[in-house]
Amino acid sequence: MKKLLLIVAFISLSQIKAQIDPLKYPTYTNIEDAVKSDKPVYSISFRDKGLFNIPKDIIKMNSLFFLNVMGNNLEKIDQEIFTLKELEILNLNANSIKFIPNEIGELKKLHTLSINLNSLTKIDPNLAKLQSLKTVHFDANNLNVFPEALLEIPSLEEINLSNNQISFVSLDLNKIKNLKYLNLSSNQINDLVEVRFPKNIKYLELQQNAIVGLPEFLFKSENLEFLNVSNNNLKEISHKVKGLKNVVSINLANNQLKDLPKEFSQLKNLKTLILAGNPMDQETIKKLKELMPQTQIYF
Repeated sequence: MKKLLLIVAFISLSQIKAQIDPLKYPTYTNIEDAVKSDKPVYSISFRDKGLFNIPKDIIKMNSLFFLNVMGNNLEKIDQEIFTLKELEILNLNANSIKFIPNEIGELKKLHTLSINLNSLTKIDPNLAKLQSLKTVHFDANNLNVFPEALLEIPSLEEINLSNNQISFVSLDLNKIKNLKYLNLSSNQINDLVEVRFPKNIKYLELQQNAIVGLPEFLFKSENLEFLNVSNNNLKEISHKVKGLKNVVSINLANNQLKDLPKEFSQLKNLKTLILAGNPMDQETIKKLKELMPQTQIYF
């Protein structure tokens, strides 16, 4: 699993780097070349260098906006990083970082923070000072609650907290007004009944938890397009599912569903519905196929 997550992290990094013009912003891979440069240094990657500490000379890189130290041996976020006031993208994936220090709040221009595959047990409240943040990836750590600091950053558009130990999710998720993508898969969540999801949510991943019921507030998410709640303990879906007017794909595989409400027929944009691994008899299967002729259903 860790190897797979590392591959995914690398793919995500590649997508970020694809947005950086390599001619205008060449990426340096060793500090010596960066220090010798007679031009401003904007991008540095120390990926898989076996580092235990960030090179001290990085503090000279006043123009740096992209820093990748993925796949090293860092146990903490070195203070030198917090001197990089122009930093916008910080990738710390696949290290051994146990905590985020208070100084994280000094990186005011940061819009992408990725600390996957580390050993975080909590998120520092000062993260809330990063009001430019749009993307945070904290998957594959040891978090057991939804980080409250994220609720104070309405600019966030993407949050990935998969593969943690989260059992409690804040009821006030709707405070993150611009949130479009939320991944809480592979945690220990069982109760979402009173959680209020942001109205702009488009992609919601809740698979591989212990969820017994979906919150009614979720069915007010008219912008939701993709919903994955596979591998949970759902026994029924509310008739209020009709509120998901723009949903394109729903994955309900491997739950305890014996039937679905007739309101599924009102989901005119639903193209794919996955129901494999549920205890549905042949009569129910036939009925659902007739109910949703426009939908490709997988039993």
